Formats: sequence, structure tokens, C-alpha cells
Amino acid sequence: MSETSPLPERSRAVITGIGVVAPNGFDTDEYWDALLHGRSGIERVTRFDPAQYPVQLAGEVAGYDVREHIPGRLVPQTDQATRLALIAADGAISDSALDLAAVRADRVGIVTGISAGGLEFSQRELAKLWNLGSEHVSAYLSFSWFYAVNTGQLSIRHRMLGSGGVLTGQTAGLDSIAQARRYVADGMSVVMCGAAESTLCPLGWVIELTTGRMSTAVDPARAYLPFDAAASGYLLGEGGAMLLVEEAGHAAARGARSYGEIAGYATTFDPDPASGREPGLRRAIELALSDADMSPADVDVVFADAAGVADLDRAEAAAVTGVFGPRAVPVTAPKTMTGRLYSGSPALDVATASLSIRHGVIPPTINVTEPVGSDQLDLVVGQPRETTVTSAVVLARGGGINSVMVLTAP
Repeated sequence: MSETSPLPERSRAVITGIGVVAPNGFDTDEYWDALLHGRSGIERVTRFDPAQYPVQLAGEVAGYDVREHIPGRLVPQTDQATRLALIAADGAISDSALDLAAVRADRVGIVTGISAGGLEFSQRELAKLWNLGSEHVSAYLSFSWFYAVNTGQLSIRHRMLGSGGVLTGQTAGLDSIAQARRYVADGMSVVMCGAAESTLCPLGWVIELTTGRMSTAVDPARAYLPFDAAASGYLLGEGGAMLLVEEAGHAAARGARSYGEIAGYATTFDPDPASGREPGLRRAIELALSDADMSPADVDVVFADAAGVADLDRAEAAAVTGVFGPRAVPVTAPKTMTGRLYSGSPALDVATASLSIRHGVIPPTINVTEPVGSDQLDLVVGQPRETTVTSAVVLARGGGINSVMVLTAP
């Protein structure tokens, strides 16, 4: 190649399959219907008795028989988080109508994100160690907590040879999808990616309570209120989404219908708070748009991180307004119907944004009745907004990391 020859065009990564397991929907169709009708999955915790804790609400994936959805041999090996990932991955494969066996094994990859690991399984087995003795502890404890366990179980189940894991905290679900895009650029034809998590056990609960930022409200409709004057913190949930990402040419060759393209991505770190410098979210948005070769005016909707904590909400609103301008783009936070799912939330937001592009509807932010800074943010509240959606930006934050993804219509 001469010095003046153009570089080869980068392989395009498109989403062809979505699998959702969420507190308000056990599959993609049920979840999407719940969003459009404002149905929340946040209720009082039933997995354990929360009476002794100041926070008692969460978004649970409840009322299903796990043995109807995954092989019985996997049940004693897996934590709730891994089970949800397995179920969501099956949904993504089914949705894509892809015969994985027909794809060369070395062209199929998997990368999952995770933040907390299998806390419920770990707590149960450690309780056995303490109360009954080591001979009662499951051998599966050795890997059920591991950050790559979801990748490992999915890789074995579906014979996906190119595997990896992303451990970047609450942004990991989005970062794993970005990594899938890189795999496609490196020659993979198909990549499973995304995240599903569950920390709804006393161990996970007390760990999260140390943040001091969870809402102690007892009314599910008044507890998690991002960008609202009454914001009092966030709530946890469980679940997430798995996505099947394909090289665009591979998808077209088999006649697959794509939800959209992963057009841009960026991640930044926040500076030391004592530095006086602004948080890194605005820069991440700008870099992601640049990666997608888009301007702010090209964006039809922003899916907010929506911390539900006043200072974090203000910082996010400032970043969005700084890039797009006051009320220049619709902003929404459907996670008000699920709670924050650790790394599962940004993966679910990417799935939701993809559905928004396909159906031409922006799902609402529910329960917010007194939006703060309504002159700055065009927050979609109460009811869904029907509009043409050709591009969407998804924001994710956590632990000083800011990740942003740009999706465009196929």
C-alpha cells in the first residue's frame, strides 16, 4: 500500500439480536411493552427480609422457574447473575435467527461485563462454611464469584472460542459492547456481548449501603427520581441484556435485519475532585460523537445514566447541555422502571435505544413530577414520545469512569 492509498474501511458492527431479562419484563417484548406503558418492576424486596435495613425497595426478576430456561446441570453451578445472563443470551440468539453452528468457530466471540460477581452464591456457601463446615461447601464456589464466570459459562454452552471479560464497574455492560465492536474490527463475524447482574442478597445490600446514596423512601413511585427536585438516591435492580453483534457484511449475507450500528464509543476518567476540573462525561460524549463522525445536531435522543443523586444529576445535566445545548435533544431514563442494575444497566440501555430506533418511540422516565432544570433538559416524562429516531447516545457512569456509545439506524 502506498503512502497515498486510503486505509481499508473499518468493519461495521451491527446489532442483530437482543435478549432482555429485567424486573419489568422477562423477555424483550414484555420489557418493551412495560416501558411504553410505564410499568415498573420496583417493589419491596422479597428475596430476603429487608426490614432490618434502611433501604427496602429493589427491582427483582421474580416468579420464574430457572429449570425451564437453562439445563438442570447448570443450576447448582450458577449464581443468579449467571442464570440471568444465560437466559438473556438465549433470547439474543433466538432473536437474531442465527445458526451459530453454521459459523466458523474461530469467527465467533463473546465478551461480557460485570461489576460485582456472584454475591448471592458466595454468601450462601460461606454461610455453610461457617455453620456446617467445609465439607458442605459447593466446589462451584471456586468460580461462581469470578468476574469472567458469565463469559465462561456462555462460551462453554454455545462453543464461543474468542472470549473475554470487562471489569470496569457499572459501565462494564456498555464497555463490553464496545469491545465486541473491536472484535468485529479484528475479524470476528459474530460476538455475544452485554451484561446481567444480581446483588440482591444481604451481602450485596450491606456493601451497597456503604455508598450512603441509596434511597430510603418506602413508596416505589417516590423512591428513585433522577433529575427531580425530590431525588433522594437510587435503587438497585437485577438483570440486564445480552446482544448479538455481527459484522455488517456477515449479517447482510444471511439476510439478517439489524437494529442498528455501533457507530461510536469513548470512555474517560473523572479528575480528582480537588483539582477543580470538570467531570469527564462531557469529554466522553464529544469523543464518542467524533468517533461516529457525527455532530450533536445529528442525535435524536440521549439515554441518561440518571444517578438519582442531586449532585450527580446536576453534573450529568451540565454535560448534556454543554454538548447539545439547552433542551436541544430529548433525554430519557427508562431505568426508573427497573432500578440500577450495576453493569446490566448500560447494556439494557443499549438494547432499549436499539428498540427505540427500530420502533420510532422514546420510552419515558416515570415518576418524575418536578424536573430540576427543565429549562436545560428536554426530559421525556410520563408518556412515551413517538418520533423518528435515527441515532441515540447512551451514557454510563460509575466509580469515576464515564462511557458513552453512539448507535445509528441501519
